[in-house]
Amino acid sequence: MDVEKVYDERAQGEWDRLEKHRTEFAVTMRALKDYLPEPPAKILDIGGGPGRYAITLSRKGFSVTLADLSKKCLELAKEKADEEGIRLVDYLHANATDLRQIQGEDYNAVLLFGPLYHLLLEEDREKAIQEAKRVLKLDGIIFASFISRYSQVRWAAKNKPEWIIEDPRPDELITKGAIIPRDEKDFGAYCAHPSETKPFMEKAGFETLDLISCEGVISMIEEKINELTGDLWERWVEMNYRLGKDPTGWGAADHLLYVGRKRGIYEVQSKSQKNR
Repeated sequence: MDVEKVYDERAQGEWDRLEKHRTEFAVTMRALKDYLPEPPAKILDIGGGPGRYAITLSRKGFSVTLADLSKKCLELAKEKADEEGIRLVDYLHANATDLRQIQGEDYNAVLLFGPLYHLLLEEDREKAIQEAKRVLKLDGIIFASFISRYSQVRWAAKNKPEWIIEDPRPDELITKGAIIPRDEKDFGAYCAHPSETKPFMEKAGFETLDLISCEGVISMIEEKINELTGDLWERWVEMNYRLGKDPTGWGAADHLLYVGRKRGIYEVQSKSQKNR
């Protein structure tokens, strides 16, 4: 699968996706509100596509650089930012596993809202995490999203029950988490089991601050909630943000948001020694 080509072809659709799935966007923004340092902190949005989060955070006073594999998404982000009179610091055409354009520990926070579920090999996911860690300042905050292991099964149950017999990969998905593309048009993904997210990130040198279901408890049943406005909408956002932290709901989520702090070398070594 050519991820760059896929997103070049669906840049507008990716912008529109978070308009349709408003709860995912609102709950994620709620987490950012709680854990980001104060503006004008420097943020690197890796894999941020057409810039929904980057533009919103810039509007709030943050200094945001957008990096993405898709040139079309970056072009659309520029258009959207210009329409709103928003200025991002930079637009980088980059791969999450190789951020060589960025030198040193320069950012207060990193967003990684996509790359980890497009990288099917664990070694590539580890590279992406290490690159994100490398550009973060000490004590910087990472926000990393994962597709939850059973999201595809739940989607099929609602939209295409015949998937379980037509697609040869259900068992592979459940046991290994990988949806391997069948052809160039097929969109593969890595779907993480909730139990693996914290150990994966902590092994990379992060201190876990939170793990949240981005849809709260309304994954796949969100349509009526996403039509709400005003106080009723805000109350549902707060409800889903609170319930999204409950581990009993993580397996039924579409997306999981990990929040962590970059630890120093001494902290990592000390913890490693204690575990021996």
